[in-house]
Amino acid sequence: MPDASIDITREACPMTYVRVKLAAEALLEGATLEVLLRGAEPQRNVPLSAQADGHEVLCLRALGDGRCSLTLRIHHRVG
Repeated sequence: MPDASIDITREACPMTYVRVKLAAEALLEGATLEVLLRGAEPQRNVPLSAQADGHEVLCLRALGDGRCSLTLRIHHRVG
């Protein structure tokens, strides 16, 4: 069970990752965040952006209704 969840299925890039970044910043180091997303572009770009920010992609799976669930472990960069 994730520590927090965010639904960005109605957002368009670049707001998809902006919403994820804000949610991640509100969580403690090591927490998990589930992101519900829809579409090829967010499915490709959100995990890449999260990894570039230092977060760990734990799981990306299709939900069968056109949405995907992305689970991240949050890591905050220091300095």
